[in-house]
Amino acid sequence: MKRYVLAITGATGPAVGLRILRELAKTSEVHTLISRQSFSIIRAETGVDLEAGGEVEIQAKLRDYAGSDQILYHAEHNFEAPVASGSFRTDGMFVVPCSMKTLAGIASGYANNLVERAADVTLKEGRPLVLSPREMPFSAIHLENMLKLARLGVRIAPPVVSFYHKPGGLDELIDFIAGRILDAMGIGHEIYRRWGT
Repeated sequence: MKRYVLAITGATGPAVGLRILRELAKTSEVHTLISRQSFSIIRAETGVDLEAGGEVEIQAKLRDYAGSDQILYHAEHNFEAPVASGSFRTDGMFVVPCSMKTLAGIASGYANNLVERAADVTLKEGRPLVLSPREMPFSAIHLENMLKLARLGVRIAPPVVSFYHKPGGLDELIDFIAGRILDAMGIGHEIYRRWGT
């Protein structure tokens, strides 16, 4: 079984991260990290309330939400979590959405929280890392941070919509974005209609 790390950080668009979680959990073990700022955004934008409780309660809510027991949750400052160590093998990491604060932390190797530490581990171990930066417009600082990481092999996959598949609503737009981000990691799926099909 594959094993991935999925982080959701404090920016608009956690619905895309949650959609990726549901897809990954069908076939993979998913270690989920959620920044403190994200919980209220998740509740406001998706109606999913994960805030109350500790790690065990949040993990149970995530498993219930995704319908999978393959989800493990680790709190933002739990540096004893397995994903904080390079000896814990994973097949890659996603940060969806990726706030500019998190992007800057990853680009500088700051590792101030578990999301940034797990990304730092992913980079140092040479594993695939996909970031979905959520801001608009990008400043020169944002672009320089993305370029620095792209030159290290990080896949930068902003949540950009497409309309060629004639989406019938918001869920289909979310599926398209989530699908393209999964594509960036090389994960097979059938959650959106591809060009020419």
